[in-house]
Amino acid sequence: MSAPKYLIDTNVFIGLEDHAEVVPVFAALQQEAARYGVGICVHAASVDDIQRDKDVARRRVSLSKIQKFPVIARVIGLDKVTLEARYGALRKPNDIVDATLLHALDIGVVDFLVTQDQGLHDRALRASAALASRVLHVADAVSLLRSTYATVNVSLPAVREVDAHTIPIDDPIFASLRADYPLFDAWWRDKCVRPMRKCWVVLDEGRIAGLVVRKDEGPSDTDARLPGGKILKVCTFKVRTESRGVKLGELLLKQVLWYAQSNKHDVVYLTTYSSQTTLIGLLEYYGFAYTYDKPNGERVYEKALPREKLEVTDGGSLFDLARLNYPRFAAGAGVDAYAIPIKEDFHRVLFPELFEQSQMNLFPTSADIGLHRPGNTIRKVYLCRAQAWIAKPGALLFFYKGKAALPPSQAITTVGVFEEMTLARSTEDLRRLAGGRSVYTDAQLTRMDASADRPVKVINFLLAGHFEPPVGLAALKRDKVFAGHPPQSIMHLEPHQLASVLKQVDLGFAV
Repeated sequence: MSAPKYLIDTNVFIGLEDHAEVVPVFAALQQEAARYGVGICVHAASVDDIQRDKDVARRRVSLSKIQKFPVIARVIGLDKVTLEARYGALRKPNDIVDATLLHALDIGVVDFLVTQDQGLHDRALRASAALASRVLHVADAVSLLRSTYATVNVSLPAVREVDAHTIPIDDPIFASLRADYPLFDAWWRDKCVRPMRKCWVVLDEGRIAGLVVRKDEGPSDTDARLPGGKILKVCTFKVRTESRGVKLGELLLKQVLWYAQSNKHDVVYLTTYSSQTTLIGLLEYYGFAYTYDKPNGERVYEKALPREKLEVTDGGSLFDLARLNYPRFAAGAGVDAYAIPIKEDFHRVLFPELFEQSQMNLFPTSADIGLHRPGNTIRKVYLCRAQAWIAKPGALLFFYKGKAALPPSQAITTVGVFEEMTLARSTEDLRRLAGGRSVYTDAQLTRMDASADRPVKVINFLLAGHFEPPVGLAALKRDKVFAGHPPQSIMHLEPHQLASVLKQVDLGFAV
């Protein structure tokens, strides 16, 4: 079994090798990879990026230092036409470099691609969700290395609700906010500290890695343009520079959306500058719309949160419908549904927030929020060897936790929205296909012993919500969702069985 390989883009290489002070997260990538025997390499196409640097001295230094890394050679005969057919229009030389890196990832010569270029992330997503899950920001790559290979307990990030005054005003997370907003200190003191405004913070090893400040508004006192009687403004949405990636941002955004849905907000919105490409990409992925520019140059992004039934449109993607309307999803005619049995140990890994807090609403209110591990993001992956094949994106997945030592036991606890299913025919395949969503250690992946004869199914899905209370086995039998013993493998639910499950839960919206 070959050692995993991480291909780094030019922007990551510059971060590692620049003469300026090395940003801690870039250094951590190299250190963690060396610690766990994971290879870091560059692509021959990256030389093209460096060759375009008009600074002769810098170009000479970069070309000499790139020799530290193993180089992935170009595929013979690979041309622009072939790349465009797979990865879309390539209008600039740098686009061809980006597509060439994705091609190396696609053919399996490397396991993951690490880049800070949001455009490259977007291009991968347009090609396929499976490919995009293997394109990582640097912070996410470091997190994946630690969670996959660490043999000791790792201090994992958490989300908690705090009052604004408990956050030290000199915390480093405020540095860039001061640069963007000269009057930030006065605003923080008068508008946040004095009224003890509620905030969510992401803690990573005891330090603040992410921050959300929220404010309730009404239609007469808001910058939102979408109509609504109850509006949630996200005054601040900030992830510390060295922690910046998708996972922590997604963790915070999920917190915002679940809170807004559970508290019957009609609209949620925030403002950001166009330079915040990672945040904007995340917002747009989950249905926020750019509505207008403020006089100071900030963009306003808004999302409506209706509570009526989400209607299915002919020919439209059910998965995209759920993604753009998250956390709502469609159910009923034309929507498949499945019960997925899951053992206690894997349930704990996949849904750590249910282990850490036994009482949680579908979309928690402020009183419900405890400490959450980073596995508690929206995009997840489940691994199994079930015989069933799920084909239709947008299908509903109901996770049934079997008999367990800790509650809940023998109950449907969680609903997800299916994205895609693929087969892993080796441990290398499993590492790649589980991608940046994986919450499994490398030892767990290895023990699954994926092979051509016994492949492992890799199921990508969106976590839509947890049921409070869970739907227990007695109720499932009573309503004939389960005829007798609970399923031992993935089970398709008929429309009447789906309806029986949904009638027992309060989703915060009609289905």
